[in-house]
Amino acid sequence: MSVPPPESRTDDHAVHLRLVQPWEGDPARARASLDDGGAEWLGTPLDRPVDRPDVRRFESDLVLPMREQARHMVLRKAALVDLGPVESIPGGFRVDVSWRSANLAPLFPVFVGTLTVLAGELTLEGYYAPPGGEIGVILDRALLNIAARGTARWFLGKVAEALAPEAAGR
Repeated sequence: MSVPPPESRTDDHAVHLRLVQPWEGDPARARASLDDGGAEWLGTPLDRPVDRPDVRRFESDLVLPMREQARHMVLRKAALVDLGPVESIPGGFRVDVSWRSANLAPLFPVFVGTLTVLAGELTLEGYYAPPGGEIGVILDRALLNIAARGTARWFLGKVAEALAPEAAGR
């Protein structure tokens, strides 16, 4: 997995995030796990947003592993995860994905991006807004980007697990 350096921030306080993970699945078989009617592995399906009927919303617990060596130590945060329609691209597919706090907790970043599934790799790319405005951006540079990257890595791992060949056959 790779993440661009903190210098890749935009002027509006959004931070670019890009993670790539090797993956051995077949995109054609995996598509059913994200296509309309799939993706319950993300959490509890909710009503579609009135202003975006093409988006599926899930109530989910996003996880931040506390330490690489002790994966059982995690922080969980109730979140709303939105998936857009699945779009075919050469060699696979992509889907818009976003998440935000399920309540008004101001210390949780908002993420908006795209999940791309190709033979050989999964890519999660987008932008997150550190909470707290200008102060949040400063803290993100110093520390909080670890949380955003960790949560995004966890999410991509969950996707890889759900889209694994043995999961697609279930």
